This record gives sequence, structure tokens and C-alpha cells, in this order.
Amino acid sequence: MTEYRPIRAIISGGGTGGHIFPAVSIANKLRELNPETEILFVGASGKMEMEKVPAEGYRIVGLPMAGMQRQLSLKNIINDIQVPFKVIGSVFKARKIVKEFRPDIAIGVGGYASAPLLWAASGMDIPCLIQEQNGFAGMTNKILAKRVGKICVAYEGMEKFFPADKIVMSGNPIRAAVSVPPTPELREEALKHFGLDSGKKHIFVVGGSLGSGTLNNAMRKWISDGRPGGEDIEVIWQCGRYYKEGTDRFMADAGNPAGVQHFDFISRMDLAFAAADVVISRSGASTVSEICAMGKAAVFVPSPNVAEDHQTHNAMALVRRNAAMIVKDADAAGTLMDTAIGLAHDQDKIKTLERNALGMALRDAAQIICDEVYKLI
Repeated sequence: MTEYRPIRAIISGGGTGGHIFPAVSIANKLRELNPETEILFVGASGKMEMEKVPAEGYRIVGLPMAGMQRQLSLKNIINDIQVPFKVIGSVFKARKIVKEFRPDIAIGVGGYASAPLLWAASGMDIPCLIQEQNGFAGMTNKILAKRVGKICVAYEGMEKFFPADKIVMSGNPIRAAVSVPPTPELREEALKHFGLDSGKKHIFVVGGSLGSGTLNNAMRKWISDGRPGGEDIEVIWQCGRYYKEGTDRFMADAGNPAGVQHFDFISRMDLAFAAADVVISRSGASTVSEICAMGKAAVFVPSPNVAEDHQTHNAMALVRRNAAMIVKDADAAGTLMDTAIGLAHDQDKIKTLERNALGMALRDAAQIICDEVYKLI
């Protein structure tokens, strides 16, 4: 049995919730295994981790990192010219952080900051581990692969990106509230919480904390076409904070149609998932892992705006195993809601997707990763 002695760990990465949630889950598990463990986060200055991580009770230090921008504009050209200088500055600052904190291990979860931090730590003979959330490895982790001791992954077939002898199948660490299938009691609570009719089908549209313009536009078109009320469908719609004001105006102009509830943010995601017969979502790594863990039937709309088309790879890992459906971003306005409603009325298909998604769930990811951490130390 592993002795979980107190350790000093640096966890680095971020930029999106898909990197931050796993990082915090790993930190929480390390603290659970030994409350005396000391953890320092290292993120990219100005990115969302600098706000989200302290809210979870952890200290974070920022590096002056930035990524290359692919779209051509004056702002992006200026950014790309500055990137090499920011990388060099970040590596020097990372070395200083490692010297001062004296970690037993450095853990990278992807994102801008993990590259200079783990590059510095590995060069100083600190054991290192990286966690790759997606089915297509990110550039940062591919660069770091030769310098780390273990690589924890969530999908099969990652040998095409990483040395096979370093790979550990762990899954993605996810929030405890959405880590198991909903019970009938939770579903009943969910229907009451949202004021839903138990005799109708329910679709949960979730575009993330900031929202998805594509998913929101598909909902707007469906509402503008007069479909609510004509279907035995009720919709929980998380439009995202960025789109809240415009969505409020749209819904008011549409007469706040019955059967559609919109929110900028939903804190009780367990209830939203529990109420849903079908989930419509982007296919970020954490969301896909949560949907598998909850055993929900999903229609994924991969974002085309992420590096290396990660989200399509994530979604297709389920689609190939008949565990989800997919609609292309470009087709969403015309076909997404019809696809989801058709699925909501096909109980046999729902059961198949739920069963297969549940079969792909890996729930002990944080524990597996932490065990690898202790082995490396």
C-alpha cells in the first residue's frame, strides 16, 4: 500500500476550464491523501486560472506567457513577435519559482504556463508528470513528453503522440458532483428544481461558462421558427455569461416562449444533467468525461476554434463506439435541434448511447494520477 507522505507539488497549466478543473481535482486529491501536502499553482498571467485557482483556496503565481495566434491581424502579429521573448522570460521566472519552492514533483496539465515550468523543472532534475485531457495531444505536452517521467491520458491510441512506456491510462479528473450516474431521486429533485414537466422530454444545451455562439444561434433559430410549444420538449439552455445580455433581449422579444429556460451559468450541473434526456454540448475534454461518468446521451458540436481540432477527436472517440452523436459546427443552425429532438424521442437509441458512454467512464482518474505522482517521487 502506498504511503502518502506530505509532499511539495507544483501544478502548472490553464488557459481554459478544461485545463483548470483537472488541475484543481488533482490538487484536491493530493490534499485528501495527505492534508500536509503543500501545493503551488503556476499559471499564465492574465488568464482565467489566476482568478479560478485562488477561488478554490490555492496559491498561484503567474508567468508572462502567451501563445501564438493563427488568425492574421495587426494585434496577433504584434502578439506573435512578443511570444519568443515572453517564453524566454517565463523560463527564467519558472527556474526561480522552482528554486524557491523546492518541489518534490512538477505536474503539467497543458496550457501556456506548463511548458516553461516543466521545462525548467525537468532541467533541474525534478520528477515531472503531464496529464493530457484530449484525444489529440496538445503541442505543449508533445514538446514535454521526452522530458517527463509519466504521461497520464484519457483516450486510447495515444502512442502515436507519446512514448508508449510512459503512458498511463487514467482518464480525466472531474468534479465529484458529476462523477456518477444520476439516481431517480436526483432526477426528481432536478425536475422540481427547474420546474419541468415529468411527462415531457428534456434537452440540456450547454456551451460552457462563457457560452457558445454556435449553440446559441441554433437555439435562436429553433425558437424563431416557432418550434417551442409545438413539441413535447422542454429545454434548459446555458447560454453563457458572454451572451447573457443579448439572449435576455432575444427571449423578451420572442415573448419568453414556454418550455425554454435560459441561464448564463448553472451551478448545479448535476441537476441539469439529471433532468436531461439529451445533452447538447461542445466536446471539450472535461465535458466529455463528465457526460461519460453521468451516462448521458449527447449530441456533440465540436468547436472548430481550438488547436489541432481537439474537440472533434474527443467527440469521435465516443461516436466510433456508438456512445454519442455529432453535428458539425457549420451544420448546427440547420440540423442540431432536429437531431437532438429526434434522439429525445428514440428511447432505444438513448439507452444505447447511455450504456456505451457509461462504459467509457474512468472515475478514479485523480487517484490514478496521484499514485503515479508518488511512484515518481
